Amino acid sequence: MSKPRKPTTRPDEGDRSPEEQVAAARAQALRLLTRREHGRAELLQKLVARGHPRAAAEQACDALAEAGMLSEARFVEHFVSVKTGRGAGPAKVRAELRAKGVAASAIDAELASAGVDWLASCEQVRRRRFGEALPASAAERARQARFLMGRGFSADHIRRVLKGDLDDEDR
Repeated sequence: MSKPRKPTTRPDEGDRSPEEQVAAARAQALRLLTRREHGRAELLQKLVARGHPRAAAEQACDALAEAGMLSEARFVEHFVSVKTGRGAGPAKVRAELRAKGVAASAIDAELASAGVDWLASCEQVRRRRFGEALPASAAERARQARFLMGRGFSADHIRRVLKGDLDDEDR
């Protein structure tokens, strides 16, 4: 993760009309959105950090949302898909989205509808890191559990994976 940018001051910012400030913020937002999806709060924070007045940045975000170019739901869906594909558990995905300013209700809705089998994902992450064999000692079991907790999996999923209890009930 990159370090946050220092707010920049634009010497000509006071010379611009409010419409020009909104247009400049919108242009900057479009450049950011062409690289990847952003949530509204994250995009707003980046625009303000780049020296755009908060009011102009908010108006630009509103205009982009109305035009369908900025979508919180699309951002959350993409983020969940990418992070789960990289082996992150639900707690880690939830924490990262909250840090980006996404509402808890949107996060919960997407995690519920994502259709991810968290138990299978937890097992896959464990196998990829530690191999096929289950841990033989308590120390190794604790080490693997710490690793999986850091990845954001629940204690129940970790317990079941480390015991080899992967039956289909209660997934």
